[in-house]
Amino acid sequence: MLIDLLVVLGWVLAVLLVLIGLAGIILPALPGVPVILFGLVLMAWLDGFASVGLATLLGLGFLAVLSVIIDFLATAEGARRFGAGRHAILGATLGLLVGIFFGLPGILLGPFVGAMLGHMASKANLDASMRAGVGATIGVVVGTVAKGIIAAVMLVWFVLAWWF
Repeated sequence: MLIDLLVVLGWVLAVLLVLIGLAGIILPALPGVPVILFGLVLMAWLDGFASVGLATLLGLGFLAVLSVIIDFLATAEGARRFGAGRHAILGATLGLLVGIFFGLPGILLGPFVGAMLGHMASKANLDASMRAGVGATIGVVVGTVAKGIIAAVMLVWFVLAWWF
């Protein structure tokens, strides 16, 4: 009886981790794809690794690491290509963290405003600072889309491995 309850709670936790991870794709405070991976690994473990094996889990782990790298590089590269320096990239990151409290508009405008203010703090002019803000915002959007695609691939791969 107690073991059955623990198994049910394990499945509930695994599904919650996947759902929280999906939310984390958009919300920058949550490491979305790695949390999805933890949920999927927990599901495989609860099944005794009968349906999903080590090769699949290693592949999913690679994709999770790749998503973190792409997310970081997309924001930094987007800002850099538009002339942003370290202060602008730091400002974009802080702006993104503050922006999550204001919903989708904050998530989109936060990096822009943060990068702009960070760039201006480096004694840049308004025009260059606005370009840095645009670059940071583009980078955040590209990183978010990439994380979403990688998460979808992971979920489809897991389901296919489970059923086939």
